[in-house]
Amino acid sequence: METATTARQHWMAVLARADANAMEEAWHGLDRQPAWEYLRRPETGLVMVRGRMGGSGGRFNIGEMTLTRCAVRLLDSGIAGFGYVAGYAHERAMWAALFDSLLQDAEHGPAVMAALITPEAERIQKDKKRASKRAAATRASFFTLERGHIGL
Repeated sequence: METATTARQHWMAVLARADANAMEEAWHGLDRQPAWEYLRRPETGLVMVRGRMGGSGGRFNIGEMTLTRCAVRLLDSGIAGFGYVAGYAHERAMWAALFDSLLQDAEHGPAVMAALITPEAERIQKDKKRASKRAAATRASFFTLERGHIGL
């Protein structure tokens, strides 16, 4: 069962990786484009990326990553949306924040989900599979012989 929190986590992850052109097309494809304002204009900074040893062990700092964030509010409903994207991507952060707010709105949410989130999630998944196949093609198999059993 998907809660509102897990649904938002899903679309925020998709928006963070979505193509700016796809977001712009989805915006222009809306029946009605709502008025909105910035709460926080796009700004770029650094965040610390953390990892876990072995995926589940102790935490450690991997390093810093450039991140752009933005916050907007829909004027008619007052719903706030937030966007976080990797790199210096002011336009993508603005689109991500705008679509986050629209997805929380009952009027626009289903249309945005169908026009943007579902196709972009599929594209992202295909890209991951393609990258995984390319990496698997370069895999090298190593074997070792136990010392003393070389058979010379």
